[in-house]
Amino acid sequence: MTGSGGEQAVRTRARLAALLADTSTGALGAAGGRVAGVYLRSGTPGLLRLAVIAGLPGRLFRPWWRLHVGRPFPGADAYRLGVQVVLANAAETVRRYPQFAAGLPFPFGSVHVPVPGGSEPLGVLTVLRPAVADSADELLDLDLLARLAEGLGAELLGLADGDASAVVWDGEPLCVRPPVSRPGQAVVARFGWDPVTCAVRADDRLYGLLGLYPGDFAGTDAALAEALAPQDAERILAALRDTAAGKPPAAPLSVRGRDGAARLLDLWPAAEDGAGQRVDGVVFDPGPAACADGAADLLPQGVFCLDRLGLVVYVNPAAARLADRERESLLGRPLWEAMPWLTGPRYDDHLRGALLAPEPVHFHVRRPARDREEPGAGEWLAVSVHPGEDLLTCTLVPASRMDTPVEPLVEEHVPEDTVPGGHSMEPLYRPIALAIALTDAVTARQVSAVVMQELLPAFGGRRLAIYLLQDRHLYLAWETGFPQGFLAPFEGVGLDARLPGVECLTTGRPLFFESMQQLPTAYPGIPLDADEGARAFLPLIASGRPVGSCILGFDRPRGFSTEERTVLTALAGLIAHAMERARRYDSEAALARGLQQALLPRRLSAHPQVETAGRYLPGTQGMDVGGDWYDVVEAGDGLALVIGDVQGHGVQAAATMGQLRSAVRAFALGDRPPDEVLSGTNHLLIDLDPGQFASCCYLRLDPSTGLVRIARAGHPPPLLRCPDGRTRLVDVPGGVVLGVDPQARYPVAELLLEPDAILALYTDGLVERPGAD
Repeated sequence: MTGSGGEQAVRTRARLAALLADTSTGALGAAGGRVAGVYLRSGTPGLLRLAVIAGLPGRLFRPWWRLHVGRPFPGADAYRLGVQVVLANAAETVRRYPQFAAGLPFPFGSVHVPVPGGSEPLGVLTVLRPAVADSADELLDLDLLARLAEGLGAELLGLADGDASAVVWDGEPLCVRPPVSRPGQAVVARFGWDPVTCAVRADDRLYGLLGLYPGDFAGTDAALAEALAPQDAERILAALRDTAAGKPPAAPLSVRGRDGAARLLDLWPAAEDGAGQRVDGVVFDPGPAACADGAADLLPQGVFCLDRLGLVVYVNPAAARLADRERESLLGRPLWEAMPWLTGPRYDDHLRGALLAPEPVHFHVRRPARDREEPGAGEWLAVSVHPGEDLLTCTLVPASRMDTPVEPLVEEHVPEDTVPGGHSMEPLYRPIALAIALTDAVTARQVSAVVMQELLPAFGGRRLAIYLLQDRHLYLAWETGFPQGFLAPFEGVGLDARLPGVECLTTGRPLFFESMQQLPTAYPGIPLDADEGARAFLPLIASGRPVGSCILGFDRPRGFSTEERTVLTALAGLIAHAMERARRYDSEAALARGLQQALLPRRLSAHPQVETAGRYLPGTQGMDVGGDWYDVVEAGDGLALVIGDVQGHGVQAAATMGQLRSAVRAFALGDRPPDEVLSGTNHLLIDLDPGQFASCCYLRLDPSTGLVRIARAGHPPPLLRCPDGRTRLVDVPGGVVLGVDPQARYPVAELLLEPDAILALYTDGLVERPGAD
């Protein structure tokens, strides 16, 4: 879609950018959203890329720039299935998409609409919006969203001259500033409070802010709290008392007025008088245009505002002083350039929370000193970020105002040679996200695939190898990214080999090599797969038992911070437990398959005039053996065909199934009529009393005449395909399932099969899906 050279390509790119911007901003209004974006197909099969995002700095959304269509994410489902996916709130998101909820752990709802484009979608339109009750959709216009997606798809095909395969996006996303929702001005109002008389002296701005005339205001602390924020009145009164006692709030309080508008309340002790300490206070209503005037310039605490793309649009003098920068050098710059000490994965998470969730976030940060010669120099600041529809209002307060000393935080180490894309410390979520993803992984290959999809992108890795321990030797279970055949010589190495992948397991200590040159120094003569890069060797140990080792490869030299090493070691433990569980599953699955095959017929009885075929595909996992069975038995001069399904799964269901199969087979060998076969089997099951019931369909076929006599016990009816190709269900009146009613009767129906007709018997596992009609 980006074209190459020429005026036409430039016009196409401009039209594409405008189209994506218009669609994303239109989706914000249609869904009452905070953030909207469009994913488009990329040049990599099975991978969508974020083409545009409105309402959030693209930098903060970097972990979600790429979306694998096979992942259990709502956007992937919308694309793969071609359906709208609507998640009302965090509860529904966690219930249906736990991995997505772990990656964005904020209380929001979302809508995902496929962008049509022929045989398969071109992409997905996604909107993140405030959470609502499960049944509330007053802010959501799904028809409008669908029309926006359809219009986008049509325009994209038009730009590509109708060639859907040409609609791809492989670049970084466009970042779009959403339209301002409402005009307004910031308001700052002052007051004073006497703790002895409880009297409040307010300025004229406070009356205007509260919508009161001076005569309407009782002039007491209780009246102030009730007028300012009725739901937070007790909290405001408590803060006033604490401030008078010399314990002011650590940061401005976030309160909400009667109309739900967010306001900030800051309190500090004024002058001393013998009976107590008077309190001065400021109420700050930021409004969406707090940067329009200097309303907050007089506030004693630092205040600055960010737009929804992360640009600093307002800074008061106190904030500039606390940031140790000139005011002019901060305005108009992205936060990560203006105040780099306020960014990084730990703080990016807080900013995402403020942009996506309705509640303020609070944290502490140390602003480095301008002179970095003294290690650890700098001032600790308490930061509060208050969300708004158009702006984030941030306050800075010296940590010395805290009631208790600030616990020193370990400074985050981000190496200068971090892989482009900011992946070095994104794994703050990864232990949770990887753990959730691993719960869905059953086999060793599935575990390895999850590790490749979750771990490599988080750390910017390009190579992965997983070895599993068996009989004191390591065998390759998964590899990706290594040159073909490079790992072959290491297959089956013993635990006495002097190799990093072996020694990390035998010692239980991970090994990190920040450059390829370090490897031959530590292990002379070791083959190298590349001249440049870095390697991490992680032991896979589950509850003290060695499982194997994991090798991560990076294309460029890089450092490993203390936090990265800790996170990688913790993730290796998760992988080890998942691998241990997967190997146990593989063993149990092999045992279950053997048990299942032993209970089913090894061959079907044949007849010169009849062709029979059976197919069994288990829909269960591990030891969860199914209770379905089938059989073909010689019955006099004909054939008896039977199919059944015991309720439930597991060993008990399989045991019951084996008993019923033997009983039906015995009745069939005696050439008993179908109704007697089912009645006898029904009594047997009731006498056994296994606490289970079973469905069954029994047929007695006379090959010489084609006459079929059929009886059913709660089982799906047979399917008949006539020689001319017509297909229909056979109408067979049936009785109740076996094992319920000892007096049950099973009527017999007759059917005449023509030569070359096909009669199919099946269980409900073939045609039914849980939760669907």
